[in-house]
Amino acid sequence: MAFTRTYDGDEPVRVNKWLGQTGVCSRREADTLIANGLVSIDGETISDAGRKIQPGETLTLNDTAQAALATGMTLVLHKPVGYVSGQPDPGKIPAVRLLKTPNRIGEGDTPARDASLPPIGRLDEDSRGLLLLSSDGVVAKAVIGPASELDKEYLVVVEGQITEGKLSKLRHGLSLNDKPLKPARVTQTGPQSLRFILTEGKYRQIRRMCELVGLEVVDLYRIRIGPLELGDLPEGRWRHLTHQERAMLIAASTTPPAP
Repeated sequence: MAFTRTYDGDEPVRVNKWLGQTGVCSRREADTLIANGLVSIDGETISDAGRKIQPGETLTLNDTAQAALATGMTLVLHKPVGYVSGQPDPGKIPAVRLLKTPNRIGEGDTPARDASLPPIGRLDEDSRGLLLLSSDGVVAKAVIGPASELDKEYLVVVEGQITEGKLSKLRHGLSLNDKPLKPARVTQTGPQSLRFILTEGKYRQIRRMCELVGLEVVDLYRIRIGPLELGDLPEGRWRHLTHQERAMLIAASTTPPAP
């Protein structure tokens, strides 16, 4: 089924820019689709990469364009403790081992054993929760690219006394490897539990932040990446990212998170 969308902006905008902003595809992908005659506006096939869409006009990507955009695969995994995200050291178990048909939730193909599905953002062996594995370069850029504005949310259980002074330092004022960290949103949600929302993802960042203020992390659970939530996906199970979720991730990656 062809994809259609009506432009509701106030001013004309280049088609490739609009498709990129709305998360349908990257600008480069849009240019390729236009060059191949796979894009039309109000029923007229367009061939000019500089073509602008006017307010109220309807853009259509035909079935061939839809298939071309679906070549990459992105999987959503609820990673348990004890699995590593990427290429493991000897004796470690990679998270891709969980990508088997019995563990799948919903429809979609199970990737081949030799499929290249690198993790999009680290989640260390001692941590659990939402992990993306993807061969889709656009998704990877949206989540971990240098210009990405996506934030990540974690529920953390710690040992040690939580004080307002420690919370203040966790929010702003810490450095790792002599480099200041970006401000973090940190709130206390229970006697020994914290909620972290970060816009960066340095190696074992939350654990190291907590160590700097005298706290020890005993459980770290990632529940959200930008607009994508782990939800009720059971531990050790996986599913395919939907087209709508892909579009949401790409669109949100260029929008600063709420303060």
